[in-house]
Amino acid sequence: MSHDLKAIVSDGNKAKFSHYRDGNFFYVVKVQGQAYSFPIPVEDAKGTTFFAEFKAITLMRWIRKAIEDKTFQLVKVNKFSAAEEPQ
Repeated sequence: MSHDLKAIVSDGNKAKFSHYRDGNFFYVVKVQGQAYSFPIPVEDAKGTTFFAEFKAITLMRWIRKAIEDKTFQLVKVNKFSAAEEPQ
């Protein structure tokens, strides 16, 4: 599936912190009713203050990179998952 960056970051869409793993912060953003996860490498984010929630446009740099690197992934949520989809 091709992802439209403009659709992801428009209309005040929010990205929420999900978890940290292997040197990456992971954020989740809702696009057309589906939740997608993308990484932000700690090494690439030195000096940046990360909050639990951002407007997606604020993280556009990393969303674009995740789309290019194919690390912008659909979140598979099950009843045991602690991940919450952004509202």
